[in-house]
Amino acid sequence: MNPRIGFVSLGCPKALVDSEQILTQLKAEGYDTVSSYESADLVVVNTCGFINDAVAESLAVIGDALEVNGKVVVTGCLGARPQDIMQVHPKVLGVTGPHATDEVMSLIHQHLPKPHDPFLDLIPPTGVKLTPRHYAYLKISEGCNHRCSFCIIPSMRGDLDSYPASEILAQAERLLKAGVRELLVISQDTSAYGIDKRATAEARFPFLQLVADLSALAQSFGAWLRLHYVYPYPHVDEVIPWMGNEGLVPYLDVPFQHASPAVLKAMKRPAHAENTLKRIQQWRQMKPELTIRSTFIVGFPGETDDDFALLMDWLKVAQIDRLGAFVYSPVEGAKANALANPVDEKTAQRRHTQLMQLAQSISAERLQARVGTTESVVIDQLGRVQRRQVALGRSRFEAPDVDGHIVVTGRGVSKLAPGQRVMVTITGASEYDLEAKLL
Repeated sequence: MNPRIGFVSLGCPKALVDSEQILTQLKAEGYDTVSSYESADLVVVNTCGFINDAVAESLAVIGDALEVNGKVVVTGCLGARPQDIMQVHPKVLGVTGPHATDEVMSLIHQHLPKPHDPFLDLIPPTGVKLTPRHYAYLKISEGCNHRCSFCIIPSMRGDLDSYPASEILAQAERLLKAGVRELLVISQDTSAYGIDKRATAEARFPFLQLVADLSALAQSFGAWLRLHYVYPYPHVDEVIPWMGNEGLVPYLDVPFQHASPAVLKAMKRPAHAENTLKRIQQWRQMKPELTIRSTFIVGFPGETDDDFALLMDWLKVAQIDRLGAFVYSPVEGAKANALANPVDEKTAQRRHTQLMQLAQSISAERLQARVGTTESVVIDQLGRVQRRQVALGRSRFEAPDVDGHIVVTGRGVSKLAPGQRVMVTITGASEYDLEAKLL
């Protein structure tokens, strides 16, 4: 019997890709993965350490694994602060930071030797994936050059380190040949891709060439390419006209975080000097169907009533399609902790409620405008709603996990399969989801 590894992956899609790389190597070396602590010979926990709630969850999962199994290796963002882990759980076998497949495998080898030499035929063409077969995350870089005052990611993952374009394109092609039909490009700062390797005389931003090449590759397979974590730099304007039905889709995930110049300055956001509202309006003039997702922080230290009012007014004009918001919470090691005039919890929660109510109304209005249109939808899963057989899907305008569903009904729905693309007519809308009839 091969040695068995239990694996827990916490945190964001970037951490998920790290987990897939470790699991692929485990598979290559003949380890089996199991779904319970009890049946594992050793447990690996890939942690998140971005906010306090994530740290608490990571420490709790490590504690559960130790209690049930006893042999635990810890990796991931929280692992960049090993003292925080060892202080609570001194019995873990070892700790590594994020993006550390070799170090994790070395620890596993020490405590659970590999059964035999690697054989490449043990690995599926895509590597080991933690997403459904029809979509995959494609990470293009590690780290970040920005030093946002609320963020500790650079201290965990380091400065920007862009992967070679040839390796990214080769990985994308492997995924597409294996049946993936949606590539979700991720990093800490996607639109900064390649500036760390860029020659000073090079006129074109490497991000633009990479997106062009990935879009052409995806289009040749009839697949979608979706961009996440895109900072609104001026050169992003160039990719908007490339968006269409196949290849690069009309969707951008842009972490604006706030609209008040004073708050953005305190946050040390890289785009604080850009007129982001004007940029959004220009994008929509070029591509009216563009969907924009973003995240915002309320209750940041020093945020005044006027700052929050400015944010609300900005959102009414910007009409962000998909919005997530968080109440600011101090993170150990973040420079924002030392800022003056913290916002009390009651005020911050009230602002969060008001912001989400506005976001909900904007979403409902923009989704209602799609009623009556015909769209191509990818099926993610089948299920039942009030005893009706339905399929849950997404169009070019919805990303998996973070956006709403398109609930598809009609004759033939029960015969659909995850990953299948079908044409539907949008028949109804709620605050976050759509209803559709299968054509």
